[in-house]
Amino acid sequence: MVPGFLHPTTLSAFTSFSRTNIWVSKRESEWRRFRRCNVNRLCAVMKGTTTPESNASGSSVSNDDTSLRFYNTQTKRKEVFTTIEPNVVRFYSCGPTVYDFAHVGNFRAFLAYDVIKRWLRQRGYQVNHVLNLTDIDDKIITRMQELGCTLRQLTDKYTEAFFDDLKLLNVIPATHYPRATEYIDDIQELVQSLLDKDVAYLAEGSAYFSVNSFPQYGQLVDLNSRTDEIARVDSDSRAKRDPKDFALWKGWKPEDGDVKWESSVLGPGRPGWHIECSCMAMKILGEEIDIHGGGVDLTFPHHENEAAQCEAHSGKQYVRFWLHNGFVNINDEKMSKSLGNFRTLRDVVQKRIDARAFRYLVVTAQYRSSLAFTDDCLDAARSTVKRLDSLRQKIAEIKVGGGTDSQLNEVIEQARTEFEVAMNDDLNTPRAAAAMFSVVNAAEKLLKLNKLSSSDGEIVLDSLNYFDSVFGVNYEPDFEEEVEEEVVSIPSKIAALLDERNAARKMKDYQLADSLRDRIGSAGYAIVDTPSGAVLERKKS
Repeated sequence: MVPGFLHPTTLSAFTSFSRTNIWVSKRESEWRRFRRCNVNRLCAVMKGTTTPESNASGSSVSNDDTSLRFYNTQTKRKEVFTTIEPNVVRFYSCGPTVYDFAHVGNFRAFLAYDVIKRWLRQRGYQVNHVLNLTDIDDKIITRMQELGCTLRQLTDKYTEAFFDDLKLLNVIPATHYPRATEYIDDIQELVQSLLDKDVAYLAEGSAYFSVNSFPQYGQLVDLNSRTDEIARVDSDSRAKRDPKDFALWKGWKPEDGDVKWESSVLGPGRPGWHIECSCMAMKILGEEIDIHGGGVDLTFPHHENEAAQCEAHSGKQYVRFWLHNGFVNINDEKMSKSLGNFRTLRDVVQKRIDARAFRYLVVTAQYRSSLAFTDDCLDAARSTVKRLDSLRQKIAEIKVGGGTDSQLNEVIEQARTEFEVAMNDDLNTPRAAAAMFSVVNAAEKLLKLNKLSSSDGEIVLDSLNYFDSVFGVNYEPDFEEEVEEEVVSIPSKIAALLDERNAARKMKDYQLADSLRDRIGSAGYAIVDTPSGAVLERKKS
């Protein structure tokens, strides 16, 4: 499938939406807008040779299969998920580099892996999730110098901001949030292990991994198609034996300032980016992990290098399932800080509903597909969240008792089955959302006919809560909305009365001044004395 196109199974989900009449009612115009946001990608799929029933490898996926399948980047196909330890998932996902606010493209990854974690929990797994914090690298040193602050001052500020943003988006906290700087001794030991195994070497104060000494290098990508990227990696280092080699330990340079750690073997310096993740993952989760996640842009070189380091060290398979989420695009271009086309979460979220709408927009898109981020799509998601809220509120207000509607129960049972099939199929959240809205449509129809009983309403709410245990949209964001001050237009006649009152007070005609004050009050305005003089405000009702 061409990168950036909508995944074929997503097209099937939109077909399912049409079958349940989600798009046709006048009350559902927001869904039409949401659909239009994806029309270009839909057309791209429809012009292709794939079919809605095919997975990314072209093989058919059975809808009656209750086993959980993930698309594994390493094998390039969907595989039944199994774990090293029964009912326990060792899960590592790449976190932020804490030198600035994370942008909405970054949060695509964090929300994708939140959904994965929620679904694994729903299936009964205990999830041991590690999300690292990169708190030392070139960008951090550059930013420190720009701001004139210490490493800890910079990284603490943006780490706290990151946690605030995760909370705003209702992301379930990871089990561990390790910082790279907390594992320097362990990183030095890992580098020493690689040196001892002759897969690494020292040169001009730095340590490098020798790619040619590890025959398995290239598990995740076709290296022949990445020659330009290989040439760019650490291209400024002349100490490397081969352009493909990468830094494990970066020797100290004067421009690094006081950012350095001592080592009797390696010399003063700091860890390379790739070795940080390898060390923290193995130290916390062990030498073999079940799932490693990250953005598709991290596949190479970062994840390829991670795997090489870990497997050269341990001799074991580092990761069973490599999962990678797609980009967030603006104007058909990947959102990134290097391109300057990014928007932070704080740019997007101005009201509580915005946080929930952004979450809904992201989690109901298939995680491996590219996501076009536009204001129209966010508006449509906002309308959808309001629609879900409205349904919950209407059900809460039902005063009619009564029995259960057999057809409604059938719809709910079928929706739950379709939801689980979709989620088990590599987290096909668009199709899962379609299943949820078959229940929404049925409940709204009964409400319109005044035929939804309170007992049926409870059943509907139970099913919505089940779906939301994965989508995570029904919550109250911890966000203080700015209250815009009302601009009061004072009628000229009232302003003239204030002028007359001011003049009366100067003449010490307090009886007239009080009379004018009463007339102003009767008109709905109050006089407020300030250091710069009396002003008028509209009375609060």
